[in-house]
Amino acid sequence: MKLKAPLVIALVMVSLHAYSLARAEGHGQGRAEGRSEGRGQGRAEGRNEARPNLPPRPAPERFQAHPPGAHPHGPIVRPHPTRVLTPKVVKYGDRKWRHWAHPEFSRPVYFWDWAVIHSVTCIAEDSYGDQYPVTEETFEGFGLVNMTAVEDDALDRCAAESGGDPSCYLTTCSSF
Repeated sequence: MKLKAPLVIALVMVSLHAYSLARAEGHGQGRAEGRSEGRGQGRAEGRNEARPNLPPRPAPERFQAHPPGAHPHGPIVRPHPTRVLTPKVVKYGDRKWRHWAHPEFSRPVYFWDWAVIHSVTCIAEDSYGDQYPVTEETFEGFGLVNMTAVEDDALDRCAAESGGDPSCYLTTCSSF
């Protein structure tokens, strides 16, 4: 009889924990797919019309540390000073630069709290080391599938403003 109350409390705690984990996983998946729960659902869908033919991004793989070795893009210290151009702030979906048909590459997977992000900045770099940052505002429902458009805008700017440098690549993206 004395074990009945602690057993009931333990079972309730376990079921609440399992429920909260399942809800958190479901909420994270909805955010990653660009959907939001509840209000504002129509706004998020309307903003994704700029690039309707993009496939959804795959789920992230388990994190593994990089093997020791050289930087994949050559030496980090360059023989000349690099330029970081003025960031361009654009609205999500507005095309400022002609789309560059860049080579396909493995897209980064961001483990961000999508609900608190206001803006995203992505930076592309050309072969000379010059950097081309692009900042875009987010919206309710913004998630991983929307990052492709922001990354592509940085790459498009790099290709357009570097004189068509075919070796532009995405260096980083950050959020605030």
